[in-house]
Amino acid sequence: MTTKVIYAYPWDVVGDPAAPERLARLGADTVALAASYHSVRAATPFHPAHRLVEARPALYVPVRTGSWGRLVPAAPTWTAPDAFVQAADALRAVGLAVHAWTILTHNSHLGTAHPSLAVRNAFGDRYPYALCPSHPDVVDYCRTLVREIAELGAPDGFVLEACGPLGVRHAGTHEKTDGADWTAAQLDLLSLCFCAVCAPRYPAGTRERVRAGVDTASPSVEAALGDLAPVVQDLRGGLGRELRRALRPEAAGLPVTLHASPDAWAASAFSQVTAAPDADVLVAGCWDDPASGTDRLRRLRALAAPGTRVGASVLALPPAGLTPETLTAYRSAGADEIHVYHAGLASRSRLAAIADALRSL
Repeated sequence: MTTKVIYAYPWDVVGDPAAPERLARLGADTVALAASYHSVRAATPFHPAHRLVEARPALYVPVRTGSWGRLVPAAPTWTAPDAFVQAADALRAVGLAVHAWTILTHNSHLGTAHPSLAVRNAFGDRYPYALCPSHPDVVDYCRTLVREIAELGAPDGFVLEACGPLGVRHAGTHEKTDGADWTAAQLDLLSLCFCAVCAPRYPAGTRERVRAGVDTASPSVEAALGDLAPVVQDLRGGLGRELRRALRPEAAGLPVTLHASPDAWAASAFSQVTAAPDADVLVAGCWDDPASGTDRLRRLRALAAPGTRVGASVLALPPAGLTPETLTAYRSAGADEIHVYHAGLASRSRLAAIADALRSL
């Protein structure tokens, strides 16, 4: 049986008594409800009190100051400090399970306040939206985040996002880099971290090869790094593996879903996974243009492993179209779960499309 998951923010539900039933009518089993999230300007097409929410990085269960170490998340001022709890209770009342959608290393508030803990590329440019998990303080923050959400939010499971190092692609401000015409390989090279902890771990000459690869438009990361590529890839992939191993005990035995990618140099909300996923479900991003459907199916198949469920994260917002046919293709490629992004942001016509597609499963 295919599990059907829809995504929502707590402010989609808090203050809107009609929201739980509206979401339940879509036909999903579970809501992935944001418990910790990055900055966003979000539409709220049906809320009785507003049409837009401007949110900064925040935790949506109460922030107990004494529970945290060096990094302390912000509490929201645009919704209730326990908005996750309120929304989860309302969703469960209409029969929906609630998983805590938890954003880990993507936090511009903390990265700006603690620049030494942020990802830094080979040219010395910092990415303040990206906390580097090579730092013990960052790992401690992520562990506490999961533990506090498990205890105070009492979710039915976790959906972990940005569970590893982030790179240049997943920013938090208006993007003005398209004119550089960077290739995929250049973006991957610009995503390698050279912060104070990461840089000494690389073999001698790595920084110079990365810089040269960016400036000469190397055809691939492997071509730029040469014989250093396997070592660098293992070191970088190891950060995500170590973080996941640290987080699993904090989840209080609840099922853990991971936004994952099989791509060797992935550095986005979908973390690079090649082995030992330390998760019950691996969800692949299936958001590409329809013309590149083969890539989406490849990612799904590449994540499949004995004993691990695989999900497809499907975009129900512009420009993508969500249809029964696309979901059938994902199921045929091995998807045990369909994750639909994003029910809270969707217009009436897109909600109807979500319901129609989910009914086909």
